[in-house]
Amino acid sequence: MDPAASRPAVVIDNGSGYTKMGFAGNVEPCFIVPTVVAINESFLNQSRSSSKGNWVAQHNAGVMADLDFFIGDDALSKSRSSSTYNLTYPIRHGQVDNWDAMERFWQQCIFNYLRCDPEDHYFLLTESPLTAPESREYTGEIMFETFNVPGLYIAVNSVLALAAGYTTSKCEMTGVVVDIGDGATHVVPVADGYVIGSSIKSVPIAGKDVTLFVQQLMRERGENVPPEDSFEVARKVKEMHCYTCSDIVKEYNKHDKEPAKYIKQWRGVKPKTGAPYSCDIGYERFLGPEVFFNPEIYSSDFSTPLPVVIDKCIQSAPIDTRRSLYKNIVLSGGSTMFKDFHRRLQRDLKKIVDARVLAAEARLNGEIKSHPVEVNVVSHPIQKFAVWFGGSVLASTPEFFTACHTKAEYEEYGASICRTNPVFKGMY
Repeated sequence: MDPAASRPAVVIDNGSGYTKMGFAGNVEPCFIVPTVVAINESFLNQSRSSSKGNWVAQHNAGVMADLDFFIGDDALSKSRSSSTYNLTYPIRHGQVDNWDAMERFWQQCIFNYLRCDPEDHYFLLTESPLTAPESREYTGEIMFETFNVPGLYIAVNSVLALAAGYTTSKCEMTGVVVDIGDGATHVVPVADGYVIGSSIKSVPIAGKDVTLFVQQLMRERGENVPPEDSFEVARKVKEMHCYTCSDIVKEYNKHDKEPAKYIKQWRGVKPKTGAPYSCDIGYERFLGPEVFFNPEIYSSDFSTPLPVVIDKCIQSAPIDTRRSLYKNIVLSGGSTMFKDFHRRLQRDLKKIVDARVLAAEARLNGEIKSHPVEVNVVSHPIQKFAVWFGGSVLASTPEFFTACHTKAEYEEYGASICRTNPVFKGMY
């Protein structure tokens, strides 16, 4: 038996905004860090500018450039304190944009955070539903060549999110996953554990857009926030104070009638001078999450509300799966954590479905009565890291180790084996 199979697998969920990492079998990830790398540009410039004759200095500068980098919160603090460190975001809109930075990021995750030997553990990594097969090959090359892992499984994050809902609320492995992360929003229908690829819908509005919208509202109102700190303040306001309202007009009236009750205060310290400052948090508390339900208030490029996108997704799926899909709509990602988000989504979606049923009955003059369609949006406490938790449960099953691509397979067939993963139903 492979000795690595007796140890818990490493589960890493790389998102555009945050990366969740830990070991299989745990309920929560060990670390949640921003997906960002700070690289010391001075060494890179030194290695480029060194003369060809001075190869020792050039080599040393290149080695230092490979070693002198930080990830996560350390990277953010380094970039603030020193101008020699430049921030690089390896994942944009759910797709890996910079493979060198991604490799460095994984290196720090494994050796500095999880502190494990990659040769002693199987690995489960996640990917976006619309990722190109070439991206899986690059991931396989890095994992097998650089880190020499004994086995690798690359799972679609939507299936893992559904698996998380399955283990927490005993739902079927048929449902729609609404995955709203920091950089990408996907609506993915899954039937019996298989993704219905032709019905996947993508929305160009995600958590980062909510942050930018909150930042824009505060800037237009003239709040006293330092420009260099405005994005970070907007992000914290979004995470701590934003909520989903049932009626935007009523919410405006509430804030206008009782400002002392609804308007919050934000207090901070200017990063350059250290002077304290404060600002009001008003309408952006409910206008931020509203961009998912009325996107035209944020962007004129995309105006289809999220409930309409979900309805179109289900309607494009095979007809025999639609009732099951409406019955199990699972939320995933940090941007679904707004208060009452699932209630608003269920209400708006129910309105669309009921209107269609009534229109169909009207066309038939009421001769045939259709059964009401049950719409259920599943919300659970771990939906913020549902993908990671689903991976943790999946990687705890004995079938996981037999389904992984091994180092021996990679050496025999090459990186192309990573284009597909064997489907196993050890937990369904």
